[in-house]
Amino acid sequence: MNRPVVTWGASSPNERADASRNRLHLLATAREMLAELGADRLTMDALAERSGLGKGTVYRRFRTRAGIFQALLDDGERVVQEQILAGPPPLGPGAPPVERLIAYGQARVRFLVEHREIARAALDGRQPVPAGSQTSQTHIRMLLGQIDLGPADLTLLAIQLTAALEGPLLLYMSATELSSTALQVEERLARTWQDLVQRVCRP
Repeated sequence: MNRPVVTWGASSPNERADASRNRLHLLATAREMLAELGADRLTMDALAERSGLGKGTVYRRFRTRAGIFQALLDDGERVVQEQILAGPPPLGPGAPPVERLIAYGQARVRFLVEHREIARAALDGRQPVPAGSQTSQTHIRMLLGQIDLGPADLTLLAIQLTAALEGPLLLYMSATELSSTALQVEERLARTWQDLVQRVCRP
């Protein structure tokens, strides 16, 4: 599997040492503020003040308030990505592609439920897809390519499956509802994802 496209706030191979330190410091500060104050009070200006860095540094790093949360989400997602690349099956290599696709969706649901406040705040209407969707599309498209689905348009199918996986959780479930029923929501989404994949990939 190719590595997914790097999202906002992530490091790059050419990142300067001082820029890398600032990035790590900003992410650590953002996590502290999120835990203490909640997502609503984590703003660009507040992050600059709390971190002791200039507003220009914060804006160059994240560009928008949603970019802060996209960077936090991306940073947390690295653990899941490593499991996908080198972890045990069925999430990692070694299982049949349909089993891996089911396991990926269930792991993604679990991740988004656990990080629901960050995931919701990371949505940016100026982006063509919600935060994290490009990563999902890349992996789902790769797995679909290993399944005999005949003449299906695999790229478009990957986009549709990504929307089915991430849209209901991020866009339609309120924070209050999800906080009181997180486990039930995770279980329902995991079951319906498995059912959807098995129906789409049925020979």
